Amino acid sequence: MSSLLNESDLAHEDAVVWLESPDNLDYVRQALDKTPRRRGKPRYARDGRLVGYTELDETAEADPDSGLQKRRVFFLLPHDRDTDPDGSYRVGAPGEAVDPRTIAPKKVGDKTPRSQRGTAAAIALP
Repeated sequence: MSSLLNESDLAHEDAVVWLESPDNLDYVRQALDKTPRRRGKPRYARDGRLVGYTELDETAEADPDSGLQKRRVFFLLPHDRDTDPDGSYRVGAPGEAVDPRTIAPKKVGDKTPRSQRGTAAAIALP
């Protein structure tokens, strides 16, 4: 199961760039942002932190109305499980959350038991 995006939204992705290792994260939030460039680190205007983004191939065309590129960003908010393990998402995850280990160019990330239920230690419990 994917999270809110379709693979058709990602047809021009060329690479995923991680600013933090995804190995230590149970989930990341993903969204499509409009940016002025196909490549390079996009501006980030949310609370929390940007943990990764995609870069687009040379055939990606800008939106005809805005002139901007649609690129996927991966982020976490201050109340997410990685910084608040006993908080709201101790078990469960936000709707746009996916397991970062399942993310690849042109592939929407998947929801997994680890991303949805909790840390590896919590999943091991009956």
